Amino acid sequence: MTTIYKALKKDHEKHRELLNKIAETSGDSPERRELYSKFFYDVSAHAAAEEEAFYSPLMEKPMGQPEARHSVAEHKQLDDIMKELMEMDMSSTGWLTRFKTLKHDYEHHMQEEENEIFEQAKKSIGSDKDGEIAEEFIDRKAAERKLVDKKAADALAH
Repeated sequence: MTTIYKALKKDHEKHRELLNKIAETSGDSPERRELYSKFFYDVSAHAAAEEEAFYSPLMEKPMGQPEARHSVAEHKQLDDIMKELMEMDMSSTGWLTRFKTLKHDYEHHMQEEENEIFEQAKKSIGSDKDGEIAEEFIDRKAAERKLVDKKAADALAH
């Protein structure tokens, strides 16, 4: 049985790998498009599920509120940059510059979660040794992916 901390860290490892692979691409290549799309949709679903399953119960505890609010605010900032990148020309130097900002900011966010927020959360909401929070996160992430896929299909239909 996995805990919420292991589930989030597993996603973070996948996201770090995708960020590194995207950074190695150049121009408006099919590889860059595919990797960035994969990153965008996975991080979007991850963040929404994380806010509901992990940060929501953390915000209910006075000790957890500052960290949870800080992270949710960072999610919004990262989401704005990711959406901006989706609309930019991937072959432009501006895209690469903005992507480097995203990579730096998201790597900082993940490190902060893993090294600081997880410790605070374990004190506030517990170790999740029964995997209940992790299960909620995984289910919520799958539901979020379906919502993203539906929005994408609807956008293509119009």
